[in-house]
Amino acid sequence: MVLAAPPVTDAAYDKALALLDRVPLIDGHNDLPFVVRLDRAAKGDLAAYDLGKVHPETDTDIPRMQAGKLAGQFFAAYVPPNHPKPAGFALAQIALMRRIWLRHADVFRPGLSANDVEAAQKEGKIALFMTIENGSALDNELDALDAYWDLGVRLMTLCHNDTHDWCDSATDAPRHNGLAAFGKEVIGRMNKLGMIVDLAHVSPKVMHDVLDVSTAPVVWSHSNAFSLCDHPRNVPDDVLDRVAKNDGLVMATFVPDFISQASRDWHRPAKDQYGKTPEGLDYKKAEAEIVRTAGPRPKATLAEYCDHVEYLAKRIGHDHIGIGSDFFGGLNPEGLEDASTFPRVIAELIRRGWSDENLAKLAGGNMLRLMRSVETVAAR
Repeated sequence: MVLAAPPVTDAAYDKALALLDRVPLIDGHNDLPFVVRLDRAAKGDLAAYDLGKVHPETDTDIPRMQAGKLAGQFFAAYVPPNHPKPAGFALAQIALMRRIWLRHADVFRPGLSANDVEAAQKEGKIALFMTIENGSALDNELDALDAYWDLGVRLMTLCHNDTHDWCDSATDAPRHNGLAAFGKEVIGRMNKLGMIVDLAHVSPKVMHDVLDVSTAPVVWSHSNAFSLCDHPRNVPDDVLDRVAKNDGLVMATFVPDFISQASRDWHRPAKDQYGKTPEGLDYKKAEAEIVRTAGPRPKATLAEYCDHVEYLAKRIGHDHIGIGSDFFGGLNPEGLEDASTFPRVIAELIRRGWSDENLAKLAGGNMLRLMRSVETVAAR
């Protein structure tokens, strides 16, 4: 992991910082809880990990979140595919996030509704929202959603990299021709609770199925445009064309292989047809062989990321885009190395002529609107 180099400090960057003092910035997805769980020394112990110091080996900590001007952060209780005890693991990660609330109450405010983002910004804090990444955490029990809601979970990503009992993944073989009957019940219960439905990771058929049945707006918390980079995790145009009618939101992500077609193509020899590393493959050995035959991995860049943002804005409208970093402690694009770099996105778009109004929508205004719409549907 490389710490971000100092930003280009010009009038656009200064304007970006000033704008983010006035309008809330919300990041739709960050895997920091899993990073803390995997840390060999901390093993999930927040005291041992110490979020209050800079961790150069990864990308997210309190100093860099504050430097990044965040007002709202969605942290994920990521559940690995095929985990033998998915509900138990999800609960352990939720407990870890709740401890972040308590241990760092001077920095984080519990995020339970849209109002908490605006309140956090006024207090100089960050609203911490808890999510579940992978619906296998339900253990096929619909009422588990109610329990997760009561614990403070406000968004669930329906699956991860593997297809499970009721949802086909974008990066695995389909088993249900989209969303199974139980999955449609899940969407109905989430709409009733006011829990945001997240379609990152699901297959295009599931995206269409959910758009057919959801009574509330939905979100892609960390996905880009398939037309610019053909990774299966990105959103195809025929789905994008339905987002505005749903009043939904695509939150463009920093993952290099979802940004850069060159990076995606470089990786193909080490990936299967679904974009995953095949089971049993020695990935380090495979990557070394790609370097030997094709040269170093191409870097994704801030400029390419902003190309995705602009494509999405033109395709689905400025009212339906946001930012979802997906920081997870891995390789990040040049210019977007860690959580301090969010203002650089705003500055680059200022250089491209974006208005303050559209920048405010991208930064957090659209997500706040979606959250309030989801809350309103539930209140009915």
